[in-house]
Formats: sequence, structure tokens, C-alpha cells
Amino acid sequence: MLSDVDKSPSSESRLAAFLSPIRRSKAFTYLWLGQWIAMLGSSVSVLILPIVVYSLTDSSTALGLAMTCYMLPNILALPFAGLIVDKTDRLRLVMISNSARLLIMLLAAVAIFSGTLTLERLYIGLIFYGMMEGIFNPAYSALRAEVFTPDIRNAANALSQMSIQGVRLLGPALGGMLVNAASPGAGFALDSLTYLISLICFAMLGRVLMKQKKAKTELAPASPIDQNVKVKVLSGFGTEFMEGVRVLSKLPWLWITIVAFSLLNICFTGIIAVLVPWLFKVHHGLDTSVYGIAMAGTAVGAIAAAVLFGAKKDWKRRGLVAYGGALLGGVALLLLSVITWVPGLVMAMMLEGFGMMMFMIIWEISLQELVPTESFGRVASLDLLGSFALLPVGYLLVGYLADTIGGIPTIAIFASLGIVILLTALCSPHIRKFN
Repeated sequence: MLSDVDKSPSSESRLAAFLSPIRRSKAFTYLWLGQWIAMLGSSVSVLILPIVVYSLTDSSTALGLAMTCYMLPNILALPFAGLIVDKTDRLRLVMISNSARLLIMLLAAVAIFSGTLTLERLYIGLIFYGMMEGIFNPAYSALRAEVFTPDIRNAANALSQMSIQGVRLLGPALGGMLVNAASPGAGFALDSLTYLISLICFAMLGRVLMKQKKAKTELAPASPIDQNVKVKVLSGFGTEFMEGVRVLSKLPWLWITIVAFSLLNICFTGIIAVLVPWLFKVHHGLDTSVYGIAMAGTAVGAIAAAVLFGAKKDWKRRGLVAYGGALLGGVALLLLSVITWVPGLVMAMMLEGFGMMMFMIIWEISLQELVPTESFGRVASLDLLGSFALLPVGYLLVGYLADTIGGIPTIAIFASLGIVILLTALCSPHIRKFN
């Protein structure tokens, strides 16, 4: 008879493996808490922003312009942010950008409470907020690559992604409660408070990283070669930007995937952002709560994938697993065009969340493993640029086609196009054989 030690891992041991980054790394714990708490406030603001715009004007165009004011500076900042991240202290950039966003949210709350908020002031605030987010994202990605050491990398990425999905479940509900109980200003005030708590966590992270660097310096002092590398980095923007491109060009798994997903995001994100709300609330005439349950189903599916991946120390054939997950998400979106049964629609959204999360976790891990630390900011900014740059085009194309030929055919067309893009990328051995 086998003893308990000889048996397969229990659910308790899997949970311990999944939560191991919290136990093993103080740096991870502070980074994880800082970002999780800040994202909670941001998810509340995302729900409140359309309410504020419609309270100032009934125009959908005004809301579209508000999103453009946020997204465009974000995109424009990314190429420069990557260079700044690689030449500056990443934690300092994270704290500066979050401090600026704290101030913007606090000013927005004060303006709403005092009745002085105008559409023009809101647009200006969104421009600066988007610019700060364009700096924060590559800085945070590079800092995460530094903190997520190989011994905790799988579980750390899975736990982080699961936290993001948890925020997506909790944030909108919290935002709705605040608007109903108080006013949109209360939501912005909460957002500023979460940024303050986040800054405290990042300050604690700074102390941990400083101790770690001091210990490394005592064990292995910097050599003259290290100094020469630093001198070489100090060159023009064009040269530095192309350094990120050169790093990517040597890593086919990364650059092929960035190109593929810049096109894929037009298809999949356009469906989710524009047509999924229409499908539930207009085409099927379902209550808003059903739409909320479906979106929660996406988060539940993603959390399940994060737990599954985080409980394993390693995965084989990661290229096939990642793209298989993305294909699963595409099939789920295609099913939305034929399913009319409400539980089936919710299950399709869960499947979409599960598949895309499998891709996201493997993608984050591969970035952290393959990209050199000194170039990570530039590569991360190129990744984000590829993800965001064509999103406005996707929103316009999906909306126009839906108005022209109908929403259901548009869902089928764009989901099918996304599947074709993924299958085309899989024709490359660099994708199929990536491990």
C-alpha cells in the first residue's frame, strides 16, 4: 500500500505550490499587493468614467473622444517609455507614474464634489492619465521580470493574472455600489486612496530590493565590463529604440507572436468590447445582470486557467499550449454567433477566459525568460505598442461592419479571421516547437 508521501500531490500541496511566491519572496508580495490594490481602484474608475461623461453630455461621440484622449497618449508614450525604463530605476518610474495618477484621480474627485468638472477638464485629465499609464506599463513589466525569479516564475505569473481577474469581478460591482450610495466622485476618491496604499507597498518593495542589491554587491562587486555596458547604453533615441527591435529579431517566438496578436487584437478585442455588450443587451434583450454574469464567467474561466498553470512547476510544448489556448478563445467567440441558450453563452465566455489566460501566462513567462534585463523595457514597450496601436482601428471596423451587415455575421467573420491568424502563425516551426 502506498503511503501518503507516495501518493499524487493533494489539493493542499497544489495550493501551497500556487501560493509559494508569497511565502518565498517578500519582493513579490509587495509588488503583487501594490499592483493588485491599484488595479482595484482603476477598475472602479473604468466603470464610473462613462457615467461621468454621460452626466456632462448625452453624446456617445464624447465618450469615444474621451477614450481616444486616454489611449492616444498611452500609445505615443510607449516607444519613449521603453528607453527611459532601461536607463532609469524602474521602481522609481512606477512610483512617479502612480503618484501622478493619484493626483489626477484626487483632482477629479474634488472637481465632481465641488461641481466644477467640465468635459474639457476631464479630457485634459485623461490625456495625462494615459501618458502616465504609457510610462507605468513597461516599467512595471520590467520590474516584474526582475522580481519574478525562476524559482517562483510560473506560480508568480499565474497568481498575478488570477488577481487581475479577481479585480475584474470585484471592481465593477464596487463601483456600482459607490455610484448608487454616493456619487461618481466617491469612486475617484477611492481610486486615489488605492494609489496611496499602492505607493506604500512599492516603498516597502524598494527597501527589500535595496537589501538584495547590497548583498549581491558585497558578494560580487561590479566589474569594469559592467561600467562599459552602461556607457554604451547612453546613445541616441533611434539607436536605443532599434536595440529593442534587434533583441526581438533574434527571438522569432516573440516577434512572430507580437505581429500575430497585433492583428488578432483587432478581431477578438473588437468583438468583446463592442459586440458582446450588444449581443446580450440588444440582440438577445437580456437583463444587464445577465451580461454581468457572462463577463464574470470570463474572469472565472481565466482564474481556473491561472490556478491550473500555477500549480505545475513546468509545462511541455509551451508554444502549442499557448496558441491552443488562444484558439480555444477564438472558438468560444465564434460560438457566440450561433448559441442562443443563456447558460451556453455564459459557458462560452468562460471558455474564452480560460483559453486566453493560458496564452497570457505562457507569454509573460517567455518574455521574462528570453529578454535580457537591460533591454526588457524597450521590448516590453514594443509588445504593448503592438497590442494597443491597432485597437482603435479594430473598434471602428467592428462597429462599422456590425451596422452594415449585422452584429451576428460580424462576430462570426472576426472570430474566424482571428482563428485563421492563429493557424497561420502555427505554420511557423518557431511557434510550434517553442518550449
